[in-house]
Amino acid sequence: MKRITLISLFSLLCLGMQAQNWDINTVHRINSWDGKFIRNYNKVISKTEPYVAIGVPVAMAVTAWIKDDKALLKDAVYIGTSVAGAFAVTYGMKYLIDRERPYEKYPDRVHPYSREDSPSFPSGHTSTAFALATSLCVKYPKWYVIAPSAVWACSVGVSRMNEGVHYPSDVLTGAVLGAGCAVANIYINRWLNKWLFGE
Repeated sequence: MKRITLISLFSLLCLGMQAQNWDINTVHRINSWDGKFIRNYNKVISKTEPYVAIGVPVAMAVTAWIKDDKALLKDAVYIGTSVAGAFAVTYGMKYLIDRERPYEKYPDRVHPYSREDSPSFPSGHTSTAFALATSLCVKYPKWYVIAPSAVWACSVGVSRMNEGVHYPSDVLTGAVLGAGCAVANIYINRWLNKWLFGE
């Protein structure tokens, strides 16, 4: 029994070391993409995330209020609470886990094209981008909503690695958290709609 336990612990340690190597090697490779178009595209996409993630549900709510459209207001509440939920869960995890940014831990391998004050894991930009994209796709399952939403959310994730501020594991976890919050919020919003709209 002791031998099996030791072998299991050793195997887990080896897997953890390989995963860390994969993480740093991947971020190093993506951070090295240095064409002018790629660098500018990633910088712009990374900076659009907070404006788009907040702006879309706010614009929907304002439009619903102007048009007195209850269905659109419900969609805006669902999308806005999906983004807010993803933000809250992600930032709670960030400070609980407190992982160093790649450019802090590996300054010789990763160049920071931007700097962040918060911990690295998981990616907040990616989480809220995927929460927005997933919730939009749930409410409006049309190709012309799904395709641009997916491209934008994936671009945000890649841009965070290209900027040198996140590992791939940060980005993948952020994507899963964001999409998961949007899916879980389908059920939470049933209760929220009863409370807000009396239905």
